[in-house]
Amino acid sequence: MERSDAEMIKSIEMKEERLLAEVAFKDSSSMVIKIRRKLPDFLHSVKLKYVKLGYGYSCNPATLLLFLLVLPLLPGLAFTLFSTTQALLLDTAALLTASTLLTFFFGIYWAKRPTPVYLVDFACYKPHHHNKLSVDSFVKMSEECGHFEPDSVNFQKKISYRSGLGDETYFARGITSDPPNLSMKEARLEAEEVMFGALDSLFSKTGVEPKEIGILIVNCSLFNPTPSLSAMIVNRYKLRTDIKSFNLGGMGCSAGLISVDLAKHLLQANPKSYAVVVSTENITLNWYFGNDRSMLLCNCIFRMGGAAILLSNRGRDWGRSKYELVHTVRTHKGADDNSYKCVYQREDDKGKVGVSLARELMAVAGDSLKTNITTLGPLVLPLSEQLMFLITLMKRKVMGAKVRPYIPDFKLAFEHFCIHAGGRAVLDAIQKNLQLTEWHMEPSRMTLHRFGNTSSSSLWYELAYTEAKGRVATGNRVWQIAFGSGFKCNSAVWKALRQIPADAKDNPWFDCIHNYPVQLPTSSS
Repeated sequence: MERSDAEMIKSIEMKEERLLAEVAFKDSSSMVIKIRRKLPDFLHSVKLKYVKLGYGYSCNPATLLLFLLVLPLLPGLAFTLFSTTQALLLDTAALLTASTLLTFFFGIYWAKRPTPVYLVDFACYKPHHHNKLSVDSFVKMSEECGHFEPDSVNFQKKISYRSGLGDETYFARGITSDPPNLSMKEARLEAEEVMFGALDSLFSKTGVEPKEIGILIVNCSLFNPTPSLSAMIVNRYKLRTDIKSFNLGGMGCSAGLISVDLAKHLLQANPKSYAVVVSTENITLNWYFGNDRSMLLCNCIFRMGGAAILLSNRGRDWGRSKYELVHTVRTHKGADDNSYKCVYQREDDKGKVGVSLARELMAVAGDSLKTNITTLGPLVLPLSEQLMFLITLMKRKVMGAKVRPYIPDFKLAFEHFCIHAGGRAVLDAIQKNLQLTEWHMEPSRMTLHRFGNTSSSSLWYELAYTEAKGRVATGNRVWQIAFGSGFKCNSAVWKALRQIPADAKDNPWFDCIHNYPVQLPTSSS
């Protein structure tokens, strides 16, 4: 049976997309750097349903009430207030009625509006100096461990020198031991060191007592022991018995923003509460000692790190909080088989477990990014940008006109960008597609250089970099965006509530920010 024209076109587009990724992979000696030089041109395939979804997010009951019932009353009230004295005397009853209705509807609006969620402060863990390992030392360790074939050693060497990582990233002790000690005990020690280090710093800088925490969310994708990581924290800090604790596993590098979104909804349902989010990844038990190149990539870019974030819905915390959470948008492409399997934990042909990155990764990332920003756009873009985008989109989708898609300027919506430091190729592609400057990309690139890919916590090292540079002013908007297995793309939008000082000694960049930015090799080098 012949397929329809639409089905054939869709199939051809997908094959072209994969062919581009495959050819780039074959012509490259490095999957991370040259697996694909650019994301798909996702603006050519924007779907109207995601635009509608974005506008749907902005139309909550309180907003509808304000625009449909309260605002129409304002012209009549203004006319009454500016009438003559005689008219005012005659229409006293009408004035009182209008005032009462206006007060009533404003009261309903105030009660129905979403509860503000504040980011009081956050802390990024900075491992000890003895955990540092230079690129040369990493290559030497790979050569001398005896687990890798010569081709695999050379592959890791090329990746490491071209990945954008510097010489001061951190490894867990179990990996750098001679011989490596990849045990459950060492993995627990790594988890405790990172999580407790970040939390100790967070409680110290905010002055909040652990017993005040009502909600705890921990995300770590690949290490999920029993008792859970969240239980470790409850035990260490003796948190209260009615704590609402959650442990998110297997959700990849975007799990940190999933945790923030979950905390937001829990805070809106539990008044006068504090929520702590802990984002980390554990590399000790997930180090790969095989020779499958798609799995060796993780060894080259993932490093030790973690962050703890304190959120609040208490009105009295507004004055001391750094940011207010404005929007969260989550995109999940797991219904598609290629998206589901593009980041996949499995065994290689020798039975060794690792995380495989598929050739379609960049194409899948581009598709999820397209969906996410199409949904986010109506929430954040200025009206002029939305009109230009919608007019162009309607011409193409409804009228069938062959016009170039209008690329919204997200620099008009945000002052700062924190893009997950997953690798240099991903950052290059996003910069080109969103037309960002090197200044906008600097926090992500410098975080990749200084700390490596710390998974879900990398966004917070990037925000810490922006703060350490003294760039965050009152009212500034920050866009955090991350990708993760599944496949997911998630966004969070924050608004700065005050000027953030650049000289905070508890900032992980405090002792080295004067050395940044550094000059990094180009993609062609």
